[in-house]
Amino acid sequence: MTSKIIANGIVRAVLILAGIALVLLFIFQIRAAIAYVIIALVLSLVGNPIVRFLKHRLKFKDTLAAITTLALFFLIIIGFVLMFVPLLISQGENLSLLNTAQMEADYSALSIKIADYLGLHDFDLKQLFEKSGINSKAGINLLSGFLNSCVNTLSSVGVGIASVFFITFFLLKDKKKFNTVFKWILPDAHEDKILASLDKTNHLLSRYFIGIMLQLFIVFLLYLIVLLIFGVQNAFIIAFLCGLLNIIPYIGPLIGTCLAVVLTMIGNLGGDFVSETLPTTLYVMIGFFVVQLIDNNFSQPIIFSNSVKSHPLEIFLIILIGGYLFGIVGMIFAVPAYTVLKVAGKEFLPENKIVQLLTKDI
Repeated sequence: MTSKIIANGIVRAVLILAGIALVLLFIFQIRAAIAYVIIALVLSLVGNPIVRFLKHRLKFKDTLAAITTLALFFLIIIGFVLMFVPLLISQGENLSLLNTAQMEADYSALSIKIADYLGLHDFDLKQLFEKSGINSKAGINLLSGFLNSCVNTLSSVGVGIASVFFITFFLLKDKKKFNTVFKWILPDAHEDKILASLDKTNHLLSRYFIGIMLQLFIVFLLYLIVLLIFGVQNAFIIAFLCGLLNIIPYIGPLIGTCLAVVLTMIGNLGGDFVSETLPTTLYVMIGFFVVQLIDNNFSQPIIFSNSVKSHPLEIFLIILIGGYLFGIVGMIFAVPAYTVLKVAGKEFLPENKIVQLLTKDI
């Protein structure tokens, strides 16, 4: 091997790495646009059943069906903003979620009450924190930062909504045109299989995302009922934040319950810790546990198993693997990604015994 060949190889490798870096930089720079496209794709998957109903049952044209579907989405969003966002912001202020300093003060006051109570039972909370190396101030800053981000995002929900709706409109209206263009660039040998995979994937993911929205709403409603029954202050925002965390499989409900416990105790700082705060918090924990039993045994099996035609154990393992590989994001997108792979496997590897076993219900 000559030095010229080696030099050419090094130059080629450097150029490839530089090209990859430029592509990654470009993707980073347009990350907002990519987020808009992803949201629009999800909305189009949710809206496709509505468009099909309007076109086939009511004989709407493509444009009118897409406009009507988007109008329905818009009315739902406007109704949410008018009814809930002011309440969320108001209760967020009451709970000091928008004020890091005040929340830290509330947390410190709560820590003192807990330490005093445990001290009566010969349990040194301060010594435990010191031994474990947990920095309570860093923890509350992280918590308040997360809550502040959630509430601020809700208050500025209008940012980018026009772009998302514009993209969604054309995804709904010109679906046939996109399919035609897509067919044109596909290799003829695999065209039918790829189009069949896309059609099945679109159907399954539409069911999945609609089911997820329904599940989050049911969990939020049950959380709200539990908090209202036990007279927890600012119940709406606590239920909303805990319900929103439920989108993270398995870990989300646990984080939500811990969050509800902390916010319930902070909301009851004015009462007696032993006779009021502790019993109320215990009742809320039990209530949230019951909600999770209902969700795990009814809502999740219906959504995960029936919508994407997968066994609950299969789903659990896929989410676990997604979490190990890509963290929280991997857990959230594990089921949709796995569904795409299953459908593709059924079309391209129909004779494989493992594929047959995994895709027998698709």
